[in-house]
Amino acid sequence: MPKLKTYEGGCLCGNIRFTATGTPNWPHTCSCKMCQRHSGALTLAWVEFAKDQVQWNGAGGEPAKWRSSEKSSRAFCPKCGSTLGAIDESPVIALVLGSFDSPNRQELKPVGHSYVGAKPKWWQVSVA
Repeated sequence: MPKLKTYEGGCLCGNIRFTATGTPNWPHTCSCKMCQRHSGALTLAWVEFAKDQVQWNGAGGEPAKWRSSEKSSRAFCPKCGSTLGAIDESPVIALVLGSFDSPNRQELKPVGHSYVGAKPKWWQVSVA
């Protein structure tokens, strides 16, 4: 049986750490106003994992959450404020690629872009 791939990451101060195991789902970028405000960036890069594929294993345990919609909560470190992702009501955790220790892995490359109309007209986003 082949060994499952693992992906590690965490917040800026190291209080919140995670390990995601298995196949990442729908790596993508998003320019919606909620992502912009959550991150302070014009576009945010995400990748989804099933909830049971993500272990919160840092000293701080699970991240703090703020309810951002009927279906989702935004996750962040309560110590340093780093954006970590979104925890959905469905069994999905979307992690921001900037929080990964190795975000350059090929299988994490975004394959789509959500809310492209919400980005500033001068902002160029390429997804190939």
